[in-house]
Amino acid sequence: MKSDESTLRRCLFFTSNRLSNILRRIANDVCSDSGIAVPYIYLLIIVNQYPQITINELSAKLDIAPSTCTRFVNALVKDGILDKKQEWKTVHVSITEKGKLKTEGIDESINKVYQKCMEVMSKEEYETLASLIVEAADKLNKVK
Repeated sequence: MKSDESTLRRCLFFTSNRLSNILRRIANDVCSDSGIAVPYIYLLIIVNQYPQITINELSAKLDIAPSTCTRFVNALVKDGILDKKQEWKTVHVSITEKGKLKTEGIDESINKVYQKCMEVMSKEEYETLASLIVEAADKLNKVK
């Protein structure tokens, strides 16, 4: 193997995973009081924004496999946070009243993650990085 650590620093896959792991630790710390696991928060934001969203639409927005999405949804249905209804072959997902109560602190938690980042980054750095990540994801999503 001819690779060294500098190879990892030049590789978008490894650097983005490292960033993701660091941000996940920060988010887990900040969101621990919410009682909602961090991977479910993004899902809840989308379901709240799109009432009666289908599993296929939700998995596309989350960029995860429908089977993974179904597993996440089923866990939240079991906890009474989401409700799902099947119409023929299509499953629609909605947030319950309990789910709405559980999600009241999500915006505050997201803001706390932002504030943690602001302790070590400037607003301009943060916004530039976020914009570049979104742009890269959109472009790379077209790669087959």
